[in-house]
Formats: sequence, structure tokens, C-alpha cells
Amino acid sequence: MRSATPKVLHTLGGRSMLGHALTAARELEPGRVVVVVRHAREQVVEHVRAIDPAALVADQDATPGTGRAVQCGLSVLDAAAHADLARDRAPDEPTHAETSGAVVVVAGDVPLLDGATLGELVATHVADGNAVTVLTTEVTDPTGYGRVVRETGTGDVVGIVEEKDADDEQRAITEINSSVYVFDAAALRGALGRLGQDNAQGEVYLTDVLGILRGDGLPVRAVRTDDPLLVEGVNDRVQLATLRAELNRRTLEDWMLEGVTVVDPATTWVDVDVELAPDVTLLPGTQLHGSTVVGVGATIGPDTTLTDTEVGARATVVRTHGTGAVIGPDATVGPFAYLRPGTVLGEDGKIGTFVETKNATIGAGSKVPHLSYVGDATIGEQTNIGAASIFVNYDGVSKHHTTIGSFARTGSDNMFVAPVTVGDGAYTGAGSVIRRDVPPGSLAVSSGAQRNIEGWVLRSRSGTEAAEAAARALAERGDDDGLSPQARAERARAGQAAHSAAPGPPPAAVRPASAAQRTDDSLPAPTPKDDTR
Repeated sequence: MRSATPKVLHTLGGRSMLGHALTAARELEPGRVVVVVRHAREQVVEHVRAIDPAALVADQDATPGTGRAVQCGLSVLDAAAHADLARDRAPDEPTHAETSGAVVVVAGDVPLLDGATLGELVATHVADGNAVTVLTTEVTDPTGYGRVVRETGTGDVVGIVEEKDADDEQRAITEINSSVYVFDAAALRGALGRLGQDNAQGEVYLTDVLGILRGDGLPVRAVRTDDPLLVEGVNDRVQLATLRAELNRRTLEDWMLEGVTVVDPATTWVDVDVELAPDVTLLPGTQLHGSTVVGVGATIGPDTTLTDTEVGARATVVRTHGTGAVIGPDATVGPFAYLRPGTVLGEDGKIGTFVETKNATIGAGSKVPHLSYVGDATIGEQTNIGAASIFVNYDGVSKHHTTIGSFARTGSDNMFVAPVTVGDGAYTGAGSVIRRDVPPGSLAVSSGAQRNIEGWVLRSRSGTEAAEAAARALAERGDDDGLSPQARAERARAGQAAHSAAPGPPPAAVRPASAAQRTDDSLPAPTPKDDTR
């Protein structure tokens, strides 16, 4: 795979290849499952513990080959059987126990193999009383696979010959070994002790067990599947991509037969653990991952990715990314929304365009329509959050919580500085920064009174397009000096008062300042605000 990740931990359909093998094995309801590990042991064992804690682990030693791997696995199964006997036995019972009955062997890199196929293989094995039953298939190009050699007439398996050990006649055989077997435990144990490494690869071949048991006169048979991809192995990322696409195709086909509409299967990806109800519609570009569940009649997409998310009946989720979220029945989300873990949207609620939520519970019928961030918050029922609202939850050290009550109406461009509570039925004014609790039914306003500094653009930004546009508009109003009639009257009064208070030339000698020189002495010239929000 040319990867730091062990081959069996590469994923398709939301599961590792090893995860697919364990899932298929568990469908047989076996007494025990053992995973044989060697390469990248620590990573593989950690993964096994995470996905199947009850599975046993066997370490393969330095001796290479599948036969040695099965020998190591069987010894762990025998040890577990002996431990059970030692714990539970009565004084008159035997003191030694070994695994008995059917032992199923599967490869960790055959991800499309399913429990139903394994069940049929075991049933055939038991019904025929075989010492070993191998799963095979026919392929057009058998290169790289072990060839199944059958006895003429009976069709019984004489043996399996690996590619490097086969002669020209055997290489022409198109029936191949899938590396999936059912053995009688006692027969397997006896044959494993007689395996050697006298072959082209110097390995202990499990396939040699079939020839040994055949030589012992025991029945060795095969079950052939007509679905080659079911037993296709993965040795590189090209094969992985091929099987990933095939698994997705089969998954979508199964859901469509269950009443789900998939508008464009070529651009729709659904993991194997996703649950979909009838009348769900998946639009192009939809990806559903992990344990996502979608309720009856919901519509997902286009261009939506949901991971471990629950979507209620009849909800609509458009162009949204969501992880670990819960979307209630009849709710609407998107477009361009981002639902982070801990988001819970109530029935008939709305999370709209360019809204991000995290660890937030939004009550039934409540709406966060657009351009907002809601983090670490609880919003009651039937509340509307104004556009461009920010729930300020982080002080640089700790996260804090904001609570907005039911039937509240918050203005646009609000900031709620947590921890803070806005009561039921309360209102907040546009542009407010809410730092203190707002009692129920109150109106909270934190912005100051508006001031207009007239003529400021002509004075401070002369020569700009804005100044030229303002001059034209003022000229049309008859305000050539850039001031309103009220401002000119105030300036005149101020000039008369100054003249009366100080000696100087007669009034005829007083000249008004030019527009370019004039300043409003009562107010400092402000720095313009960036009002592009």
C-alpha cells in the first residue's frame, strides 16, 4: 500500500478492511474470534480493541506464511478453551481441553465478504461432513492467485497450488482460492504439525493443509461463488478504490430497493453503518458517514456531508457539513451551514445560510437564519436570532454558556458575551453587545445615540470620488458649503457670539472661513469606521 497505515486498517464504506472481516465473522455468532497479528502489531491491536473488544489476539512469530498464522491463532483458541475448562470444571471432569468443531479462517484484506456467504459455507461444510471446505471463484485473469486443482469426475479438491509453484498446466486453471476456509478443528490441528517450508517462497502455506488431508483420505471440497468481487483481495490502492466503489454501488442499490431515492448514484456515497428510512431522498453530491441516521421523507443535499448525525423525518439539509449533530423533524438546515458536534436543532427549527453551531441546543420552532455563530448555547422555543449574531463563548482560557429564552427576538449584529442569559419574550436592539442578563420581557439596547458630523467628507476627504458625489448632492439641495441649513444657522450664531465677546475690527471686516478651512470646533474629527460588515 506504500503507507504508514497497515493494509488491513485502510477503510472503505466507513470501516477498515479488518473491520469488515470481523463484522462478517461475528454474523456467524462464533464461540470465539481470534485476530492473528504480525506487521504493525501495536496499531492493529489497538484497532481491534476499539472495534471488537471481545476478540482474542494471537501474535505470529518470525516464521512466515499463512499456515503459521493459523497455527498461532489455533493455539490461542486452544488456550482459551483450556482456561474455560480450568475455571468451570468439576473435580471428575477432564483437565485438558482443545477447540473442537468448525474453525473458519478468513483473510483480513477481503472486505466485500459477508456473513451470509460465510454462513452458506459453514452449512455446506457441516452437511457434507468435510475435513475442510474452501470458498473459490472463477476469474478471467487468475494471475497471482492460488489455483484450485480438482479431481476429475468427483470434483473434489486435490489441492491448491500457489502461483510461484504452479506449472504451465496449473497456471491455466481459472478457479482460484479465496483464502476463506472452514476446517474441522481436529483435522486442522493434525495437519498443521506436518507443514514445511519447502516451496518457492520459503513460507508455511495453509493451502498445503488441503493436500495433507486429502492424502489422509478425508473429504476436501470447495464451494464456488459466482461473484468474484465478493472474495477479491486488496494489495494496493488501485484495488482498494475499485472495491470501495463497488461496495458503495451495492450499498446504494440495497437502499434504493428499500425505498430510498438516490438521484445520482455516481456522486452519492453512503457508509455501510448508515441507516435510511423509506422515502428519503439523497440529492447529488451527498456523503453520509459513520452512524448517520435519516428519518422518513427527509431530503439530504445537494453537496452535503453528514457524519454521525441524526436527521428527523421530513427535514431538509442543503449544502451542509455536519458532525455529531441532531436535526429534528421538519427542520431546515443550510445552505452553507456548518454543524459541529453537540448541535441539537429542535422540531421545525431553522439553521440558515452561513451559520456555524457547536455544542448548541436550539429549541422547537426557533431560527438562526443567517451569518451567525452559535457556540455553547441554549436557545428556547420559537425564538428568532437576528442576522450576524455572535455567541462570544471563549475568554481565552475557558468556554462559557449563553442562554436565550423562548419567544425571544434578538436584533441583528448582536454579540452575546457569555456567561449571559436573555429571558423569555425579551428583545435586544440591533448592534447591541449583551454583557448583562436581560430579564424576561425586557428590551436591551447597548448602542449610543447616533451623531452626524456634517461636511466631514468635504473637509477630510477632498478630491475623492465620495467628496465629489457629496458635493453634487449638496449642490442639488442648495447646500454649496456642505452644511445643512440647521448647521449654517448654528455656525452663524456661534460667529455672532464670538464677535460680541472679543474686540476687533468692525463686523464688515469679518470674513467667513472657506469650506476647505472650516472645522467643527464642537466635535473632534473622527476616524471613519469600517462599515462594510
